[in-house]
Amino acid sequence: MRVAMASAAAHHGRVNEDFTAATATAAVLVDGAGIPGAEAVCRHGVAWYAVRLGGSLLGLLSLHPDRSLTAVLAAAVEQVTGEHRDTCDVADPISPSAAVAVLRLSGDRLDHLVLGDAVLVLDRAADTPLVVTDPREVVIARTYESRLVGKAEGSEEYRRILRELRARRNRPGGFWVAKDDPRAADEALTGSCATADLSGAALLSNGASRFVDRFGLTDWPGALAVLAADGPAAVIDRVRQAEGRHATTADDATIAYCTALDEV
Repeated sequence: MRVAMASAAAHHGRVNEDFTAATATAAVLVDGAGIPGAEAVCRHGVAWYAVRLGGSLLGLLSLHPDRSLTAVLAAAVEQVTGEHRDTCDVADPISPSAAVAVLRLSGDRLDHLVLGDAVLVLDRAADTPLVVTDPREVVIARTYESRLVGKAEGSEEYRRILRELRARRNRPGGFWVAKDDPRAADEALTGSCATADLSGAALLSNGASRFVDRFGLTDWPGALAVLAADGPAAVIDRVRQAEGRHATTADDATIAYCTALDEV
């Protein structure tokens, strides 16, 4: 498997809270999430959580190729939580969390997993792309958007509303992300496809997927065509241009584009 990757922080000088990495048989993308005030409950921060979780995932995928992706994610969450349980309030609703996307070659099949609002796109040779993402966080977050209008970012009221939103994480009727409870992995979207049916696959953080799902610069077949022709960095560059035109707050943007899926 060949993997081309690109990742860019939202702004120059800002820590990138996304993480992506790959081996010859697996690729992972972690989109870290946090809100103002999180440093009061976790001294490590969102970027630390994303890197640790991504590294743990990749290691476990290599060491345990026969485990289900759900089991691997649960083990990685437990492993990282154990690293800072004694120093941080890992159960607090505003402690670091992350969306996750994973691909793994297993014989003549490609297994995938998505938890949270990361996006996975499978380029099917004889069909339209299969787009896998979990809309629950986006749907629930929209109900809070009107309450945030006019609130100063970082103000106590702004933080209070976000705390209410984050309190719905990993709860029935809420949305699910990687955080401190490994049981959240059971809520991940999973599947498997024959590699013979695929031309490639892409993992995108939600800061990169806005190329299609927010700005509508193209559709998913068009996005895959840009990735094939120009690579992940070109997609992120076009996202940054669109953010400027629309006066939209930039987000960390990360893409892992996987091809030659039959070459292990």
